[in-house]
Amino acid sequence: MKLKILPYAIGTSILLSASIAQAGNISIESWREDAAIWNDVIIPAFNAKHPDIKVSFIHTNATDYNSTLDKKLADGTAGDLITCRPFDDSLKLFQAGYLTDITELDGMGNFPNFAKAAWQTDNGAQSFCLPMASVIHGFFYNKTIFKELGLTPPKTNAEFYSALDKVKASGKYTPIAMGTNDKWEAATMGFQNIGPNYWKGEDGRLAVIDGDEKLNEPQYVKVFEQLAKWGPYMGEGYQTRTYNDAIAMFGDQKAAIYPAGSWDIAAFNTKLDLGVFMPPVEKADDECYISDHTDIGVGINANTTNKKDAETFLKWMTTGEFAAIYTNALPGFFSLSNHFIDVDDPTAKAMIAWRDTCDSTIRNSYQILNRGEPSLELEIWDTSVGVINGTMTPKDAADRLQKGMDAWYKPGE
Repeated sequence: MKLKILPYAIGTSILLSASIAQAGNISIESWREDAAIWNDVIIPAFNAKHPDIKVSFIHTNATDYNSTLDKKLADGTAGDLITCRPFDDSLKLFQAGYLTDITELDGMGNFPNFAKAAWQTDNGAQSFCLPMASVIHGFFYNKTIFKELGLTPPKTNAEFYSALDKVKASGKYTPIAMGTNDKWEAATMGFQNIGPNYWKGEDGRLAVIDGDEKLNEPQYVKVFEQLAKWGPYMGEGYQTRTYNDAIAMFGDQKAAIYPAGSWDIAAFNTKLDLGVFMPPVEKADDECYISDHTDIGVGINANTTNKKDAETFLKWMTTGEFAAIYTNALPGFFSLSNHFIDVDDPTAKAMIAWRDTCDSTIRNSYQILNRGEPSLELEIWDTSVGVINGTMTPKDAADRLQKGMDAWYKPGE
């Protein structure tokens, strides 16, 4: 005698089987090309404490990540954990109901407010992604060239330009390895690198959001005045030099200084004797500020069928153990937690130590101020390039930023 199985029973059986198959299995969606680090280092460390939870890492090309993730979330096929880009990209996912509110997750207290702000609602009331890593801005330098020319890492603007003059006078090396062809490089490694020392970090960034300060005030003009001095030190043809060209130039030891993001540490630390100094201040006793930019977070898919295990993994990511493992496995990507971390890579160790003496802030165009037209981020690209190339005055550049904001941004609304 054959048993009849009704259609609804088949469906129930399939769902039950799927549920059983998923128990103890979670996956992480990411744009980062570091699957080997997760599979060989991070996940085994987690499994040492939680051997019953199988974790898989799913990579999507960075340029396709947002669109691919949106489709997967809409289709219900996204992973249990979602690697989050900072601010609006992830905020939109939370507002659409795709990310879980993790405000009360155990371990959230291990992260400073500026770090959590990248993955919170505008009023700071709800958190939807755990802060994972930041990147820090500064300047790389070739220790061999500095020693040859009798230079020491500069701390003030006067010392910075003195070093550049000596490199240029040697006739052997280009002082600064950077170009303006790719625009974002001039803005990110130029404007956002040195700017926090002028607008006083978080205080200045939040003052613009609140409407208490404007982008054409003297502190912003001063940033552009510094960038206007860089062009003569960047060597012939810098206007067509790309980001990759600049990396090759510094890596081949043809230039002394590279305005840097810490993510580039791995590109150089096996090619030359790499040193690093923080953005120079105007006077030796000035307070210092660094761009310690929130770059990567992790959230829980609101529609996961295995929330318990996803939360277990996320809670582990709040620990000092994860902070140390991640920071050392990926030099230049720094845990955003408050835990003390013993960093192995010497350049990364030097950069993370700046947190002990300087206040951290994030790029000032990323939270709230980039939602309208014209885009503040793109305006900073164009103005930074214009000032370095000498086609725009510092005052005109600052006025253009504020004019763009006035076109759409109304503080408090």
